[in-house]
Amino acid sequence: MRLPTYFIPHGAGPCFFMAWTRGPADTWDKTAAWLKGLVATLPERPKAILVVSGHWEEAVFTVGSGERPPLIFDYSGFPEATYQLRFDAPGSPVLARRVRDLLGQAGFPTAEDAERGYDHGVFVPLKLVTPDADIPVVQLSLRADLDPEAHLAAGRALSPLRDEGVLIVGSGMSWHNMRGFSPAFTGKSEAFDTWLSQAMTDPTRREEAIRRWSQAPYAREAHPREEHLAPLFVAAGAAEGEPGRHAFRDLAMDVVISGYAFG
Repeated sequence: MRLPTYFIPHGAGPCFFMAWTRGPADTWDKTAAWLKGLVATLPERPKAILVVSGHWEEAVFTVGSGERPPLIFDYSGFPEATYQLRFDAPGSPVLARRVRDLLGQAGFPTAEDAERGYDHGVFVPLKLVTPDADIPVVQLSLRADLDPEAHLAAGRALSPLRDEGVLIVGSGMSWHNMRGFSPAFTGKSEAFDTWLSQAMTDPTRREEAIRRWSQAPYAREAHPREEHLAPLFVAAGAAEGEPGRHAFRDLAMDVVISGYAFG
């Protein structure tokens, strides 16, 4: 049973696990509800999850290979309780080796890191997706150049994992401008989201659109730097030529955010 791939919005810091005071209290409720229901939409329960987060970049694609990754609380200014969160999902050195093998076969130099933990682009959304933390999780870095073609190609190389019970998840944000969360950006986010959704749901133009994403309406206002969009490139590449679906859409912090499913 071939699993789909996903691009998910991981919210703002530990937003799902605190009383949100930086806007309406229900700002992240719809996103949380969607993430909680994600596994139920799959054709089968994953044997493992491979996550590409917008919060890890290396010179070459690098995979977390630890058996029990700790958590990296890579956010600041939030309530003390959010620094006590737990997500005890095991790693999978076996899957980490498989990831390196597949990327190596595609010509990519790779590395591994047995010490690095799960950053908040992993543990914050996955605490909702898999609240029992009972599915092994492996994290893969972005490549620091953020080259769209390289990340599409990495996704293509990793696509066999979908037939092996591995759910491939890109974790980022479809809009990520730290100075662009206000009513002044609502219309611009709607325009960028419309372009992105049309591109992602059309497999005949998806990869070319990704290569030229910076030419989209308000692209550089959506992503002054595209590290939170690049996980989408991997998820889309792993479903080359297959249908895409606009799986989630909401208005949060005055901008439109979306999630996508492929395959």
